[in-house]
Amino acid sequence: MPRRHMHMTGADGAALGAALRGLRTRLGVPDAFPAEVLAEAGRAAAAPRPPTEDATGIPLFTIDPPGSTDLDQAMHLEKRSGGGYRVHYAIADVAAFVTPGGALDAEAHRRVATLYFPDGRVPLHPPVLSEGAASLLPDQDRPALLWRLDLDADGRVETTDVRRALVRSRARLDYDGVQKAIDTGTAEPALALLKDIGTLREALETARGGISLNVPEQEVVARDGSYGLTYRAPLAADGWNAQISLMTGMAAADLMLAAGTGILRTLPAAPDGAVGRLRRAAQALRIEWPHHVPYARLVRSLDPRIPAHAAFLQECTALLRGAGYTVFTGGERPEHAVHAAVAAPYAHCTAPLRRLADRYAGELCVAAVAGAEPSAWAVRALAALPHEMREGTRLANAVERECVDLVEAAVLKDRVGEVFEAMVIDVEERDPQAGTVHLEDPAVVGRVESPSADLPLGERIPVRLTRADPGTAKVLFAPA
Repeated sequence: MPRRHMHMTGADGAALGAALRGLRTRLGVPDAFPAEVLAEAGRAAAAPRPPTEDATGIPLFTIDPPGSTDLDQAMHLEKRSGGGYRVHYAIADVAAFVTPGGALDAEAHRRVATLYFPDGRVPLHPPVLSEGAASLLPDQDRPALLWRLDLDADGRVETTDVRRALVRSRARLDYDGVQKAIDTGTAEPALALLKDIGTLREALETARGGISLNVPEQEVVARDGSYGLTYRAPLAADGWNAQISLMTGMAAADLMLAAGTGILRTLPAAPDGAVGRLRRAAQALRIEWPHHVPYARLVRSLDPRIPAHAAFLQECTALLRGAGYTVFTGGERPEHAVHAAVAAPYAHCTAPLRRLADRYAGELCVAAVAGAEPSAWAVRALAALPHEMREGTRLANAVERECVDLVEAAVLKDRVGEVFEAMVIDVEERDPQAGTVHLEDPAVVGRVESPSADLPLGERIPVRLTRADPGTAKVLFAPA
């Protein structure tokens, strides 16, 4: 999970855009797709491998940020006649378009994941697929992996099925609209159930000790010809929607473990030192964290709309470091099969347009449900996937980290020498004169260095901006 999400909203973007282009070059980000890849993608878009089952009668809908066109998932929710719920969850079937060993497949293995910049994205697959023929756009017939998850009255999964099918989404929704429709009671019955099922799944997550971080999204906004930074707190609907994906990923892990071949997303338990650092941050931000209260319970009590809570949630993402991919074949259960934040086995399988491993997990799950041998191309790729995904994730994290630094410096580049109110949220153990401060406006978290005195952990202090040079140096503050 990236430390901070970020996108631009109405910013002029000229100078910042130039710096971002320089960042792409410096990090070796892939640029245009090769001609042979585009040609193969065009042929695949025109003639995908069609599924035999027709499920276009299911009135699916998608939920994504406004303007999104790379739509991986569509869902339909209903109550079961005997009690409980049925979730239909369609996932874009990228394998219907990609020929194993072809140019398109090789390029996907080179890119590994879609990369997100404040001013746009660098896609995993050519847009003719990722934003066109393979995307679950409304009122279009699309090949998909159609999951059917039957839940009991408490939201627990009772039965799981996934198969290839032709699907058709009926509506493209966004989070704000979904939240408003549910809050005002105007949501269609299938959409209204998102809250019911999402809330039940959140309760089950709490019971098993899992954690979902509602990390605020950092937005770059235009302000009087300059730039500003602000936070967008996630809505309840964001969390309910995420629970459907999370539930599917857990079901996928169970299927692959039972079949004896698969790829899991795993995360070891956080070391004690990391939790101790978070306790210091909580103290600094005036967040009460009694020793008898587990970390998971504390996180669920926080409100990302409160600046101190938002800053703490950003720091909590440090506990997600160390996540990786674990593959297994031959029927042997891997030694480490659990994702510590999920508190259960889990697999990435719901974003194949944007993440390479998901295509393989989906293929293995279809075979597992059918009781068939998995496709040879999928099994052959497993051994290399953890390394490929690790390198791809490393680049994605570098892009995210460097974008944060660059945008913060761009926002503040004309304000060197100004004094801001800030909170000291971290002090280095080996150098108590250095640490981190959190500014509420603009929404910046940056390094502070004191020339003489130790920094007062948890105190609000005035700080002077001493450096902000987009593309060359991070922001730096000193006590004023």
